[in-house]
Amino acid sequence: MVKELIINSTPIGVTIALLQDKQLVELNKEQINNSYAVGDIYMGRIKKIMPSLNAAFVDVGYEKDAFLHYLDLGPQVQSLLKLSKIARSNTFKDHLLDHFQKETDIDKAGKISDILTKNQLIPVQIAKEPISTKGPRLSSDLSIAGRFVVLVPFSDVISISKKIRSNTERTRLKKIVEGIKPKNFGVIIRTVSEKKGVAEIQKDLLDLISKWETFMKKLPTTEPSKRILGEMGRASTILRDILNDEFTNIYVDDLSIYEEIKSYVHEISPELEKIVKLYKGKEPIFDHFGIEKQIKGSFGRTVNLAGGAYLVVEHTEALHVIDVNSGNRSASPENQEQNAFMVNKEAAKEIARQLRLRDMGGIVVIDFIDMHKAPNRKDLFDYLKAEMNYDRAKHTILPPSKFGLVQITRQRVRPEMNIVTVEKCPTCEGTGEIKASIVLMDDIESNLNYILNEQAEKGITLCVHPYIEAFIKKGLMSQQVKWFFKYNQWIKVKAISSYHLTEFHFLNSKEEEIKL
Repeated sequence: MVKELIINSTPIGVTIALLQDKQLVELNKEQINNSYAVGDIYMGRIKKIMPSLNAAFVDVGYEKDAFLHYLDLGPQVQSLLKLSKIARSNTFKDHLLDHFQKETDIDKAGKISDILTKNQLIPVQIAKEPISTKGPRLSSDLSIAGRFVVLVPFSDVISISKKIRSNTERTRLKKIVEGIKPKNFGVIIRTVSEKKGVAEIQKDLLDLISKWETFMKKLPTTEPSKRILGEMGRASTILRDILNDEFTNIYVDDLSIYEEIKSYVHEISPELEKIVKLYKGKEPIFDHFGIEKQIKGSFGRTVNLAGGAYLVVEHTEALHVIDVNSGNRSASPENQEQNAFMVNKEAAKEIARQLRLRDMGGIVVIDFIDMHKAPNRKDLFDYLKAEMNYDRAKHTILPPSKFGLVQITRQRVRPEMNIVTVEKCPTCEGTGEIKASIVLMDDIESNLNYILNEQAEKGITLCVHPYIEAFIKKGLMSQQVKWFFKYNQWIKVKAISSYHLTEFHFLNSKEEEIKL
């Protein structure tokens, strides 16, 4: 599988497209000065305790208060509160927690009012970005993610990704981390650590320790509701999480972002630095790589499949419904079951891509075409699970219900990617009504008369839709010839295929548009 990352910079932000075998599978947008990204740590102030929800609303500077549930406090929240209080009193200098005395874990079934009080300050981490009318979702169980490991303060546990199956490899990685991790810090070993050397893992862990020290230095002076430690840019975050030997190219159309990414890739994988390339083409980078066309074809209510089938995607606040239709795909009656199975497999592959591409979260219900054979239903379920393995978001897939529906729950940490694929009609401006075509020639001639007689312009060119151009030039005594006799000069008529039917413009002898 060939993977490419295409990064388009605009004045308002950066759009990042991930291609697999030239097909768009992920699209991320990051606005300039984007706050409240997943992983950012803020100095929160408790605004309101809600005993009925066992949660608190926290001021982190967003227009709506953020939400912090008791279950997201983390078992060592008392240690975090103690550390924050000591640090802000400037009496604590042990940035690495070597001599820090941890508090006991909180009760899993406890009440938030026993832990937090109104106006209390607490460092919190963004777990979910603001979505729709909701503020950010928070956690006080802090962690700092690197490429190979995740650093977890106030813990001594070393956890290893379940995707690393080899017991020998798990033991090797655990021994490496045990020898280099600082006291009172836990470590989560990520899947990409498999078969990596001591030096790579140690460098990654030291980088995270350095970030923790930066957090500790800023902790005493950061004002309430301000950011203490920010996550890296979205492009670097994606590279941190997915960069591997399968990547063949990373194209960037902005010099500063190009240098930033090249520097970051050099740090984490020097052998892949050569794949980072600066795009210098004349046409927009997304047009050049065919991404813009894929975006227009992949978003929207209806998604067409290559075999003639199509998907209908409907959205609500927390529920998404996807209906699979066979469309104009034909099959003989005796082969109906096999035809349904093939359409469903094609749809399953596209649905897995759509979930990643649109970053759809919450509950997704899929209505596949009915199949009567149990082996086919099982094969389809297994195929869908295999396609969803490429998805980095946490998800659960339930087997088909007795109604033939497949349900997926997918983690949602960012707003869903929503791109408008329809355009307002330039002729009617969305009203559904246009000027009567019978008066079009009158409008053209009225403006022509004004330009030639009032402004005394020479060498005029009339630009119109190809249909109108054909009408004007039609016949021996065409409208163009009549204008010649009437105005005593030849009016050039030029067809512009991008014009709508009733659109027209006049150009002067210098090919400049005449403003009317």
